[in-house]
Amino acid sequence: MEEYLIQIKDYTIELIKEFGLGQGWAVFLQSTIAVVCILIFAWFIDKMATLLMRRLLPKVVGKTKNKWDDIFLENKVFAKFAHYLPGIAMVYLNPLVSSQGFQGVIMNLIKVYFVIVTLIFINSLIDAVGDIYAKIKRQKVAGIKIYLQLLKVLLLSLGAIWVISIFASKNFMEILKGLGAMATILLIVYKDTIMGFVAGIQLSANKMVKVGDWVSIPQDNADGTVIDITLNTVKVQNWDQTITTVPTYSLMSESFTNWKGMEQSGGRRIKRSVNIDMDSIRFLSKEEIEYYKRFELLVDYISEKEEEINKINEGVTEYVNQKRLTNIGTFRKYIENYLKQTNYPNLNMTFIVRQLQSTEKGVPIEIYFFSKEKAWEKYEGVQSDIFDHIFAMVPEFDLRIFQTPTSNSILKLVRTQESLQNKI
Repeated sequence: MEEYLIQIKDYTIELIKEFGLGQGWAVFLQSTIAVVCILIFAWFIDKMATLLMRRLLPKVVGKTKNKWDDIFLENKVFAKFAHYLPGIAMVYLNPLVSSQGFQGVIMNLIKVYFVIVTLIFINSLIDAVGDIYAKIKRQKVAGIKIYLQLLKVLLLSLGAIWVISIFASKNFMEILKGLGAMATILLIVYKDTIMGFVAGIQLSANKMVKVGDWVSIPQDNADGTVIDITLNTVKVQNWDQTITTVPTYSLMSESFTNWKGMEQSGGRRIKRSVNIDMDSIRFLSKEEIEYYKRFELLVDYISEKEEEINKINEGVTEYVNQKRLTNIGTFRKYIENYLKQTNYPNLNMTFIVRQLQSTEKGVPIEIYFFSKEKAWEKYEGVQSDIFDHIFAMVPEFDLRIFQTPTSNSILKLVRTQESLQNKI
């Protein structure tokens, strides 16, 4: 094959010399023509190989029972491998070039081409391996992706060094050893990559976060679902559909909240309170007690309390020393029984309706329980339904909800006083 190409080369040079050109110009012109022809032929081979991979290979892969070859096809592994053919063709056709200088340049370019094609092929192969692993695990695993990305970075770095060694006509190992003096510079250049890799290992090993988790990172204004974890960044799709990109290492250096535990548990916490005006708190009269007995949710409670109070108050004559029911205590018990009959709370988890420390804004009645509904939309609906009912029931117990006076309420009070003065 090589002898035949040399014969063609010599014949072409002699043919060019017949036009009156000297040996040097004939060699230069023949080499130029040969290089152009080789590049055109290599381009043709590449297009044919790519077309073959696109048309024929999917049919062959579709008939196999294996799934890994389908993943290889999706990641274009076979198509990337086909790019070796033009390089091989250029190596075999290189003897057509008569100029030794041209041959040397072409061989260097061919070597660089093979390095680049190899990096592209391995990159696709790594992506395919990651997809196969994820499919086996039936989920996207952040840990393996980080390792694969680190491998890509290392291979890319080695490929760049290899290209430098080709153009510098130096041994690959010699250049690699010489990079020891540049270690400090490389550490600065790859600082984020190294920090991201270490953080990724810790996040994966400690199972702190993975794709699909709901996380809140207040310092970065991120609150939503993790959609991607890479070597350098974590992408969070917020609830308003925006995407926040957070450095991977920041998840180790700063605090964040992962709501996965809540999603896996039996409920999502509701912790809200209603402030009761202290001026509206009082004891219940006998008539009011009889009135509240008509409330289905309070019948058992009032009956038990009456029996308990009668025993405690037996022999106590002073009215101020007797134990009595209050409107706020009865209201608190009503809320508790109401929540239980709604079936909203998970009663296997913490469930409390309690009175908190009074403040200048009144007496807070706090509702603390875990809702069975954990999806955001339904969860908010549950909270709204509960507090709609509570706000509407407050007047039934002759209580008032405390709120800061508005200009309208002050104006209403002034008009009431003026009306009273006019009547006097």
